[in-house]
Amino acid sequence: MQQTNRQPKIRISLKKTFLIFVHLILALVLTYPVSAQEEEPKQIGIDEKLGEMVPMDMTFYDEYGKTVALGELIDGKPTIISIVYYRCPGLCSPLLVGLADVVDMVDLEPGQDFNVLTFSMDPREDHVLAAEKKKNYLHSITRELPETSWRFLTGDSVNAHRITEVVGWNYEKQGEDFMHGASIVVVSPEGKIARYLYGTQYLAFDLKMAIIEASEGKVGPTISKLMQICFSYDPEGRCYLLDVNRVSGGIIIFLIGIFAVIFLVKKKNSPRNNNEKEINKEQQNG
Repeated sequence: MQQTNRQPKIRISLKKTFLIFVHLILALVLTYPVSAQEEEPKQIGIDEKLGEMVPMDMTFYDEYGKTVALGELIDGKPTIISIVYYRCPGLCSPLLVGLADVVDMVDLEPGQDFNVLTFSMDPREDHVLAAEKKKNYLHSITRELPETSWRFLTGDSVNAHRITEVVGWNYEKQGEDFMHGASIVVVSPEGKIARYLYGTQYLAFDLKMAIIEASEGKVGPTISKLMQICFSYDPEGRCYLLDVNRVSGGIIIFLIGIFAVIFLVKKKNSPRNNNEKEINKEQQNG
């Protein structure tokens, strides 16, 4: 009887040991990327602020050097926000080209159904440069586009930085340039952040749905959100790269979870385990 009583204790001990081992592996996998990120003061990319409100009282300078408030620019319409700097030698130009292309194709009327706002993150840039960029990109659009439907803006050091923080646009200044990600943001007529579209090329259907849902006050991520999970932005190459650590970590966690479930189910349904349960039941009844 003593030998029988010891067997359940051995089984429980093995089970606990296995669970502790699994927990340790999970802790190592989950905490490694976090500790690695803590070494960097800020991760370049997009920190989504879905559902948060954009302050309508922020002021900027338009293409003519006139001070305008953000609420006046949004003007009660769903609005696309893009953040660049006009002297950017790399990612900003493809982003604005992609934005111009999708605005040209989308089955909605700019200025009536939505507005577009492009902000410079660099407070050293002025309205003269903004006006030049606006002329170039509006000239590339074949459809008739009211000039007030796409505004190119600059700001002082406070508001230029503030708009990036409001929409979660994390960047890093390196010399005369800025390292940053690629995304446009769609806000509701009231200024609620409703959708992020990632990359430098956008589907007309995706943009149309984002604008329609923003006009209804709906908030939601896009499929391209996967880029933030599996891809990281490479500032040196100015492109998104597959983040091997994140993907492999997710696979390891998934496989460990499957192994743990199979192990516990087999252990629970094993003949030996069933016999021990019957012995324990007989002892309790006896």
